Amino acid sequence: MDLQLLTFIIVGITFTLYIGVAIWSRAGSTKEFYVAGGGVSPLANGMATAADWMSAASFISMAGLISFMGFDGAQYLMGWTGGYVLLALLLAPYLRKFGKFTVPDFIGDRYYSNTARLVAVICALFVSFTYVVGQMKGVGIAFARFLDIPFEQGVIIGVGIVFFYAVLGGMKGITYTQVAQYCVLIFAYMVPAIFISMIMVDNPIPQLGFGGKLQDGTYLLDKLDKLHTDLGFKAYTVANKPTIDLFFVTAALMLGTAGLPHVIVRFFTVPKVRDARISAGWALVFIAILYTTAPAVAAFARTNLINTVSNRSYQEVPQWFKNWENTDLLAWSDKNNDGKIQYQSGNALTDIKPVFSDQKGNSGQRMVTNGNPESDNELYVDRDIIVLANPEIAQLPGWVIALVVAGGLAAALSTAAGLLLVISTSVSHDLFKKLIMPQISEKGELNAARISAGIAVVVAGYFGMNPPDYVAALVAFAFGLAAASFFPAIILGIFSKKMNKEGAITGMIVGLVFTATYILYFKFWGGTPDQYWFGISPEGIGTLGMIFNFIISLVVSKFTSAPPESVQQVVENIRIPRGAGKASSH
Repeated sequence: MDLQLLTFIIVGITFTLYIGVAIWSRAGSTKEFYVAGGGVSPLANGMATAADWMSAASFISMAGLISFMGFDGAQYLMGWTGGYVLLALLLAPYLRKFGKFTVPDFIGDRYYSNTARLVAVICALFVSFTYVVGQMKGVGIAFARFLDIPFEQGVIIGVGIVFFYAVLGGMKGITYTQVAQYCVLIFAYMVPAIFISMIMVDNPIPQLGFGGKLQDGTYLLDKLDKLHTDLGFKAYTVANKPTIDLFFVTAALMLGTAGLPHVIVRFFTVPKVRDARISAGWALVFIAILYTTAPAVAAFARTNLINTVSNRSYQEVPQWFKNWENTDLLAWSDKNNDGKIQYQSGNALTDIKPVFSDQKGNSGQRMVTNGNPESDNELYVDRDIIVLANPEIAQLPGWVIALVVAGGLAAALSTAAGLLLVISTSVSHDLFKKLIMPQISEKGELNAARISAGIAVVVAGYFGMNPPDYVAALVAFAFGLAAASFFPAIILGIFSKKMNKEGAITGMIVGLVFTATYILYFKFWGGTPDQYWFGISPEGIGTLGMIFNFIISLVVSKFTSAPPESVQQVVENIRIPRGAGKASSH
């Protein structure tokens, strides 16, 4: 059967499942819209949390990052895994016991200030929009290649689907949809990994195959190191980034996790605090299945990619190469006119986003109009295509390729839905209900949530069509912004009775403004890597922003009045491990 038809069938079946679940479990009240009525089982919530957590960055981009960065890519793996453990053990149960729907709700009440609530709303919107743009790019990539449509049209289709089940179902619909999406994405990730592991190293367990021997008797990683060094790349298993940047990026990803609003709200959907802890444990198990497989997928894909295309003539490369050319996410410019693909160290393009002309090169390749004449490298590969292209590169059956597409879409859409819910609740609950229109009816609040979600998904779609970077980098920026703004306010709000509103507000503003300015300067305003502060990249600057936030919050609180006694008593109570602390919108 034709690959495109297979893809239509498998993706169509999964989307029908998602939409059917969304209709079956649609929200009928604000409590169901915000926290699924607080009645989700720990197992189901763990699965939904894993799907929410494992976004397009985890499914599509993480293995691609490791594949291109080698050892340095492990910072994403360690940061996101450690961050989830930090969130589940240190923060989620306390926030759950505090009994509020959203992070701005917690910050507004804990710091007894509508100003603090407003700053938190702005931070939540900033973080969530940055994050959701990455998901929309992931959706566009999957649709562009496998539905044979332009990238922008792929994003538009994704926008429509997310709009339907996020706006209709709220958290209740999203929760049960994410359970189905987890099943799809983990099956889609593991099946090709197992196939390729058996083909390359004769081991059906990818995690073990990662350290296995190839058919010629050499170890996979030794072979990959040699391929890299022969082509002028740094060795795959050796760190190349400055240690300080590795540390700061890992810390930003880890600490930013604790401030991600769409993950935190998941712990309000279970009946009791104990259930929140249990669901966190289940989620970690479900997440670990994919995260322990990603390094193996990265190594398999990198080895196959180099062996398949390097120093091959354009006429010899498989059809998958030409198919991905048509998406503008893979490019070859025959600079020396020898008809062969020279893949080696160096930037093939002068810009990260390739631009093609309608003309064909002498060897039949699509012409790159912004190639870098100073580099000998002729091949550009967008790292976000690696996981989706991996089954094609390994020549797996068509149904496996189609399944991976469905999994990538499930990962991107599940997280996008959770983020859009955060955006809508921040606007309707924290902005309208708490600040602008306290007398708004429940129906009016629900309508405001749905309208704001609709507007948000359209805006996110636009930026998804014009992304400033690859998916995981966009997500890393969101984590950095969350670390610099939310993390200190939440930690100090839980564990320090003396932290007051003046300190928290000042710290959040300074952390967010500093981190956002640094990212914008180096990504959009002409900053160059040699200007990095202490060698810290934009992906890791959130850690420094967080340090500034902590320092300023503590200093300001020392010179301003202490919180009211009633607030200090609340802080004392939420650390006592008793009671369920039901979520409340009041």
